[in-house]
Amino acid sequence: MASTSSNPLVTLRSSDGQEFIIPKSAAVLSGTIKNMLEEGFGDSVIPILNVDGKTLAKIIAYLNEHGSGSHMSDEKKKDFDEEFLSQQEIRDLFEIVMAANFLNIKELMDTVCQKIADIMKNKSVKWVRKTFNIVNDFTPDEEQQIRDEHAWAWEDVEPDEDDDDIIQDN
Repeated sequence: MASTSSNPLVTLRSSDGQEFIIPKSAAVLSGTIKNMLEEGFGDSVIPILNVDGKTLAKIIAYLNEHGSGSHMSDEKKKDFDEEFLSQQEIRDLFEIVMAANFLNIKELMDTVCQKIADIMKNKSVKWVRKTFNIVNDFTPDEEQQIRDEHAWAWEDVEPDEDDDDIIQDN
């Protein structure tokens, strides 16, 4: 761990070998990193094996804004979160939420999950299935029965006219 007496620093290494130096005050927002530091990993590079460099860079940007060294008001942090998340593609949001889960950053995980829920709101079943790679295991009759029994669930659903908005595997 690189440090100065007033501002200790921690070095994190992503799964693809990228290294990031981050203030300890920001790093400890991650329960996983905090536990690793408490177990003595702070004297060397801390491996973050489940997170690639692209995603870890985004996580670090978040941690730097929310760390105890940040003097931002709660309102400014909320504004940062909104801007930060609005710049992300849905695939990136999935990567961020998985990394936040692994790193035990509850506030980030909650914020990203809410953003994903907001994106999903009023989307069709087809959109959700394609976006989340969910196989339709209902027969057409079963699906129609569900639609009939729960008609309220299909109110205000956006049409599937533009399949370009649907994530597809390449």
